[in-house]
Formats: sequence, structure tokens, C-alpha cells
Amino acid sequence: MSLLSSFTKRSKLTSTIKQATQARKSEGNVADSLFKGAYQGYAELLLDDPLRADALYHWGFALLHQAKTKTGTEAAKIYQDAINKFAFCLLINPDYLGAAMDGGVAYMDLARLNQVSSDDELYNLAKKQFETANAIHKGTASYNLACIYALRGEQDACLGALENSRDNGSLPALADMVADPDLSSVKEQQWFVDFIAALDKKADLVDEQIAADSNDVSAEATLENVTEDISAEK
Repeated sequence: MSLLSSFTKRSKLTSTIKQATQARKSEGNVADSLFKGAYQGYAELLLDDPLRADALYHWGFALLHQAKTKTGTEAAKIYQDAINKFAFCLLINPDYLGAAMDGGVAYMDLARLNQVSSDDELYNLAKKQFETANAIHKGTASYNLACIYALRGEQDACLGALENSRDNGSLPALADMVADPDLSSVKEQQWFVDFIAALDKKADLVDEQIAADSNDVSAEATLENVTEDISAEK
């Protein structure tokens, strides 16, 4: 493919992604029309191999967000479509982290929509996707795995996954963790309370260090200004 053709395809992908983003911000028939146009754009881009994985991923990502705006069988159908796009993306590029992560998210959303038990196959499939994501980039999906373990009452595995997520810098904000309904079964456990408390203490120490560094910088700046003033007077 020529450089010009590649540039043209990339520009079209960027434009299509923007259209899907606008669709996510819209509602009703307007959103559906924008989504439809974006999907057509993604489909046209699939004719070009170098961009096929990107097009499939962003197509699936748009579907995932559209599904969240729907209910019942309509939502389930769109979730499954998103899952298929992510699976195809990974078939083309097995190291596509976003497809593995969002594929797992789509399976979990579909499981919640269908109100299935935590040992249902949908959760097993989500778990496999998150494990794939971790294999691509260590710890990236460990928090998601912790949520599945919590739903299943596997407390040791949940703690291990949370620690792995912490060690690899992929934990969400503390407030989000505490409010996460997937972790409801472990929130009253002492180990979880201790885990959150340790994170909170670490955050306070970081804030104190940042404040101290800021004060040091301010003091240095003041000293430099005083020195400049004295030099100017001389």
C-alpha cells in the first residue's frame, strides 16, 4: 500500500472514530444514525489489512458503548457484536491489549444484563479475556480479575489480584474501588479494609511529599529573587 493510501486510510479511521465518539455523546435516533455511519466507515476500512485490527477494535469499542444505552435483547445483541469484533481483532493481532480488555468488559456487561450467576460461562469467558490482557501487559487486567474473584467469593485470589494490580500501577481510584459493586462481598473483610487503609496512607504520604517539594521549590525561587534584588542594588 502506498504512503498516500496509508495516510488516506488513517485519516478515514480518525474521522470514523470521531463520528463514533459523537454518537456516544448523542441520544436516540441521532445516536443510532451516527453509530450506523461509523460502522459503515469501519467496514470500509477492513478492506485494508494494515488498519484492519485498529478498525475492528474501534468498531467493537463503539458497539460496547452503544450497548450500554440499550436494554434487553437489543443490548445483548450489540454486546455480542462487540465481542465478535474484539475477537476478530485479536485473531489478526494477538497482542492487541485494548481488544482483550474490552472483550472482557463486554462479557461482564453481558453477564450482568442477563443476570447470570458468577460461575456462568460468560464470566469464565471474561476471565479468559482478562488473563489474555495480563499476558500482553502484566497486571493490566488484574483489578478486573479481582472483581470476578470477589463475585465468586474467592477471597485469597481476589486479594492476590488486587496486590498484583497495585504492584503494576493499574488500580483505579480509591473512591471507585470502595464504590465498586463487584467488590461488595469483600468490602467488610478485614484484609480488604487493611488493603484500602494502606493505599490511603500511601496516598497521604505522596501528597505530603508533593507539598514538601512544592515548598522547597517556592523557597528556592524566593531565594533566587532576593539574590537578584541584592545584585541589582549593587
